[in-house]
Amino acid sequence: MSAHDEIAAAIRDNDVVLFMKGTPQFPQCGFSGQVVQILDYVGAPYKGVNVLASDEMRNGIKEFSNWPTIPQLYVKGEFVGGCDIVREMFQAGELQAHLKAAGVPVKQPA
Repeated sequence: MSAHDEIAAAIRDNDVVLFMKGTPQFPQCGFSGQVVQILDYVGAPYKGVNVLASDEMRNGIKEFSNWPTIPQLYVKGEFVGGCDIVREMFQAGELQAHLKAAGVPVKQPA
């Protein structure tokens, strides 16, 4: 399976997917760690995909989304954004509202 196929399958099979450096338990960059903290705080269930597992995956997600940086958050198949966008949405209460509107359970309301 190519990296593109793995990316498409992860997005298809999970409501919320975070392509990140490291894992949710052990983020390996500060930006990935910030998004993990936000998702954990709002209580949204998500799948973390470690792009450091292979160069093909790290480059593949950038090509797939046409977005140059990692982390990248997808909700219900839709690309939401990277760390700055997720942080701004969270601070404005928009992330929680977006997740709820997509049918993703959250613990912390907007």
